[in-house]
Amino acid sequence: MNITPESIKGNPENSHLLTLHYNEMIPFVIEHLKKRTLPVFIALLVLICMIIPLIVIRVNIAGTYPLSNIVLHSLTGLVILPLLLILPHEFLHILPYRLSGARDIRIGANWKEAYFYVTAHNHPVQRGWFMVIALTPAITITAIIALAMVYVTPLWQWSLICALFAHSTMCAGDLALLNYFYINRHKNIVTWDDVGKGEAYFYEISDTTMI
Repeated sequence: MNITPESIKGNPENSHLLTLHYNEMIPFVIEHLKKRTLPVFIALLVLICMIIPLIVIRVNIAGTYPLSNIVLHSLTGLVILPLLLILPHEFLHILPYRLSGARDIRIGANWKEAYFYVTAHNHPVQRGWFMVIALTPAITITAIIALAMVYVTPLWQWSLICALFAHSTMCAGDLALLNYFYINRHKNIVTWDDVGKGEAYFYEISDTTMI
């Protein structure tokens, strides 16, 4: 049985945990990335593991290609490709949102704090679906780039590994929200957004509440 934000808020057995305004996202992300938790440890381990191929590929192309080409491909990997990945990344949030039953899905941007987001207006989701929604872009794009690196030249391998590293850091917001769920893993949390108000709500729901 699907439930609505109104039915969640109207049930006295449910507890309001957090209201997160979109303008407060950056402090929220920084705070939750500082937590020493398993999700943060895994994310740091992944970034550290990327450093090895970064060094190996950079050493291999040194002296093989002109410096101007290396600089160009560095800019491609660190700036151009990450910008081009924004739309695919956001689309990969939309797909699992749709599968979860959301219909009023919206893409937005906070230009002041320089981040994009996808959300489903007034569509409550629990931990399981939220993990799928948050992780789908990171896993899919990482897999595609890793596969592409097998078939390209060392110079393009350099561009792609730089892009992969940059994209991984761009997933900081997803990681912070996942970490919030992990920190509160003993609670049955549901979350939804009111796009008009620019706010996300997190509630602990009772075992009798069904979604």
